[in-house]
Order: sequence, then structure tokens, then C-alpha cells
Amino acid sequence: MKITVVGSGFVGQTTAMRILEKGLGEVVLIDIIEGKPQGLALDLKEASPVEGYDPVIVGTNDYADTAGSDVVVITAGFPRQPGMSRMDLLGKNAAIMNSVIGNVVPGSPDAVIIVVSNPLDEMTYLAAESSGFPKERVFGMAGVLDSARLRYFIAEITGARPSDVDAMTLGSHGEAMIALPRHATVAGKPLPELVDEDTLEQLFQRTRDGGAEIVGLLKTGSAYYAPSASAVAMVEAIVQDTHATLPVCAWTTGQFGIDGVYVGVPAKLGRKGIEEIVELDLNDDELSKLREAAEGIRAKCADLAKL
Repeated sequence: MKITVVGSGFVGQTTAMRILEKGLGEVVLIDIIEGKPQGLALDLKEASPVEGYDPVIVGTNDYADTAGSDVVVITAGFPRQPGMSRMDLLGKNAAIMNSVIGNVVPGSPDAVIIVVSNPLDEMTYLAAESSGFPKERVFGMAGVLDSARLRYFIAEITGARPSDVDAMTLGSHGEAMIALPRHATVAGKPLPELVDEDTLEQLFQRTRDGGAEIVGLLKTGSAYYAPSASAVAMVEAIVQDTHATLPVCAWTTGQFGIDGVYVGVPAKLGRKGIEEIVELDLNDDELSKLREAAEGIRAKCADLAKL
């Protein structure tokens, strides 16, 4: 399998590293900065004798090298800077996304596209519209990341191993994230039986603020270990055709009473992308919040037409 990673910032380079270490396929790391992807690729090749993976990676500035990709992971984009409005960020990153899609699609018309760039919901929608691909082959990464953060925070507060915690978030990345306490368990025990309501809300709010908390600690830069791990979990499900159910930013066609918008929902992933959206048993409050998040995303995507 050929996997292209667009953007060689920290998220892109750690995504490439994880793909190699898991042996998921040949990697093409592409960036507009001359020398950077080539240098990173050489560094990863030189690590291969120690780590024991095949050094199948190319660093490049030429999209011709991405031709024939089975999966394309898009991490390229500007972070939001002080004084920059949401529309400023949207305009800058929309231009980047259109350029990436315009360069990737001709050579890889059958690829599955995973969007990691922010603002996530709008960039996923734009990638789908710009590519003209079937919507099941274009989706975004946020739910896997938010769910991982929530699982860790639950483990931390309960003293459990993170691997013993099962939890999922839906909706959008950030304040419109929806936690599902009824569906969360710790070593098989329902989370609401282990912690009180106030603790639940603290867990959920910390998850919503997870990225900002890391930015605040780092002072410069943002998270990349957990985002890259989350993106590669999606790549792995596709490449290995596992049919794993993961929370992703997916195009809805009536599921949960939501139609014609990208929103975070559980989806089975396989070789052709999204195989089906899994409709969990949600109560009225959870459904209402999910639908509200979807309408918020629909309104934000409409801003793309104003650029």
C-alpha cells in the first residue's frame, strides 16, 4: 500500500514514523519546503536498522511522487496565530487544501483521503467538494483523538490502565464535542457508577480543552503525538481492512436524523473508506446535542462560500 502524508510538520512527520514502524506500507512525505521532507525521510531511513522496519519512505516536494497513493493523510495548514480571526484561518487553510487536493487527485483518483488539518470540519467538507470523490472516501480525524484524550483522563482519575477504558466522543472538535457517559466503561464497569456528575463534567470539559491545555503548557507549538497516533489508527483500519468502528468526521445521509453534513459519528473503516455509519443507541439529550453540533458545522461550512 502507498500512503502519502501531506505536510512535514510535527504531526506529519510523526504520522510517517508511526506508519513505518507499524509496517503499514510505503510512505511518501511531501511538503513545499525544499529539503525538509527529504531530510526527515533520510533520518527515518537511518532509524530503520535500530527499529527493525523497512525503510520504504520518500521525501519530496513533487506531487508526481504521490501518484498511485491508496491513502492520503493531509496535515498541511497554518495554526491559528494571535490576532487571527477564524475567517482569516479559514481563508488561509482553504487555499492550502484546494492546492493539495488539486495536486493529489489527478495521480491518485482511487485514494482514501483522511483530513487532519484545521478547522477540521470545514477542511473535510472542502476536501470532499474539491476532490469530487465519493464522500465515503473523504473523512476527518478528530473523534479518535478526543476519545483517546477522554480515555486517558478517565484512566488517570480512576487509577485504571488506559487500555481498560472504553469511551467515545461524537459531534465536533472542541466545544461541540459530545461525550457519552452511558457508553463509557472502566474494566467493564459503567463510568457513571464510578464517578459523580461533577467529576464527569470535569472529565468532559478537560477533553474539550485538551488541545488548548497542551498549547498552554508548550507555549509554542501544539500536540502531535496523540494526533498522529489517532490518524494512524485510521490508516491502519483502512490498509488492513479491519472494519474497525472509530469515531470520525463523516458525511451523514440520514443517520441519527442528520443529513448532508460532515459530523463526528462512529463509522466502520475498511479498504474503501467508510463502510457504514454505526448508529449507537442515543437518548433524546444525546441525539439533540449531536444534531445541534451538526447544524453548527453546517453553518460553519457555509462560510467557505464567503471566501
